Amino acid sequence: MNYKIIFALTLVHFTGDLYSSFITPLIPEFVDKLSLSLAQVGLMTGIVRLLAFVVQPCVGYYADRYETRFFILGGLFCVFFFIPLSGISPNFILLIVVLSLGSIGSSMFHPSTTGMIPLYSGQKTSFSLSIFNTGGTFAFAIGPIFIAWYVTRFSLEKMPYTMIFGFILFLYFFKTLPAPTSEKLKSSGFLNSLKETLGDVKKPIFLIWLVMFLRAVTGQTFITFMPIHLSNNGHGLISIGFIVAMFIFAGTLSGLIGGYVSDKIGFKKIFFLSHALMLPTLLLYLYLPGNFVYLGAFLAGFSVLASMPLGVAMAQKLAPKSRSMVSSLMMGFAYGLGGAISPFIGILADMYGLESVLFCTAFLPLTTLIFIAKFPEIRNKA
Repeated sequence: MNYKIIFALTLVHFTGDLYSSFITPLIPEFVDKLSLSLAQVGLMTGIVRLLAFVVQPCVGYYADRYETRFFILGGLFCVFFFIPLSGISPNFILLIVVLSLGSIGSSMFHPSTTGMIPLYSGQKTSFSLSIFNTGGTFAFAIGPIFIAWYVTRFSLEKMPYTMIFGFILFLYFFKTLPAPTSEKLKSSGFLNSLKETLGDVKKPIFLIWLVMFLRAVTGQTFITFMPIHLSNNGHGLISIGFIVAMFIFAGTLSGLIGGYVSDKIGFKKIFFLSHALMLPTLLLYLYLPGNFVYLGAFLAGFSVLASMPLGVAMAQKLAPKSRSMVSSLMMGFAYGLGGAISPFIGILADMYGLESVLFCTAFLPLTTLIFIAKFPEIRNKA
């Protein structure tokens, strides 16, 4: 492992996702300030996740063909510059505009950085990807706590001052990061490149993607709407920030453990165990009373986020010629499309009640066990 480059790429992931993590815990604040409905909340989060993740395959396509740092540095700049402007957005339209521009930036740096990890990881690809993923999940763990404290202490209107941290790290990345290594596939079109790189592995790639998508629908539904459910049950902004952070922190821990263990025993068993545990842990998160909700958040996050880096690692091993593209399919397209379902979840919540919709969503991971059983057995070999 080239620890210096792995650390720099992980820090890019951390920085970009830190600013992206500001959005979810502030949803109750946006609702109060702009008088948003649950349908508007769903629309806002759906657009944000659509732009942050679903467009990643297109960026991954170009990242596999051009050796440029534009996608990494330009994307990171958009994230730390535009998202803090949400605090001073005077209406719903401008709020969506600045969050959308920040989300586009997030879609730019993820494929390139993820695709670079196998080049510097030696024989520890899964573990390196777990470390890289930890940068993002750790950011989503401490980001809600920080921004909840910051907004409570200084107000939404002072959010633009948080750009300073991003500018400082941007200068470090400008001096440190190497250019990505392309696969020299400039002559191939988007569809032809998909056909060429996936080839005989398109069926297992699709199965992995489908499981990642269904996991994302479940996880994103709880991440988006649990803060509102918690607020309705009397939790304050700082308490919500800590609960969301507990959920993400547990996923950071389980991702590292899953990545380390999967290098030894393979991916399939980790997938099956984590997805089987989602239903009971999500129900605990939803119904545990009082301060026990922190325990429920930890257990739910541990199971829901454990398999996130493993899907990327499996796809890269099955299709090594297009690391950035298959990474974006698993981490971007699946995750983003799952989040883009949020507007429909919001409409259902307005119609049938938020708690009922969250309860039904908790059962969705059971369907993934059928597809996981058909996964190929893949292990790292020295």
